[in-house]
Amino acid sequence: MIPATNLLILGAILFSIGVIGVLIRRNAIVIFMSIELMLNSVNLTFIVLARQLHSLDGQIFVFFIMTVAAAEVAVGLALIISAYRLRATINVDEINLLNG
Repeated sequence: MIPATNLLILGAILFSIGVIGVLIRRNAIVIFMSIELMLNSVNLTFIVLARQLHSLDGQIFVFFIMTVAAAEVAVGLALIISAYRLRATINVDEINLLNG
C-alpha cells in the first residue's frame, strides 16, 4: 500500500500545477483543463483522508465534486464554443464579450 503522506504530497503537487496553469496560460481550454486537474487533486486528497479516517464522508464529497465538475465542463465548453463563434479565438486576453 502507498503511504498516505505520499498521496497527499502528490495531491498538493497536482493542485499546484493546476494553479500555475490557470494563472499562466491564456487559452480557455487549457484553463479549464487546469481547473479539472485541481478538482481531481482535491478528490485524491478527500479519498486519502477518508481512507485514513475509515469514513465514507470523503467519498461522498468526491461524488458531488465529480457531478459539479461534469456540469462545469458542459457549460464551460458551450461558452467556449459560443465565444469562438463570435470572436474566432479562444484566447482569454482577446475575448472581451462584456464590453459594450
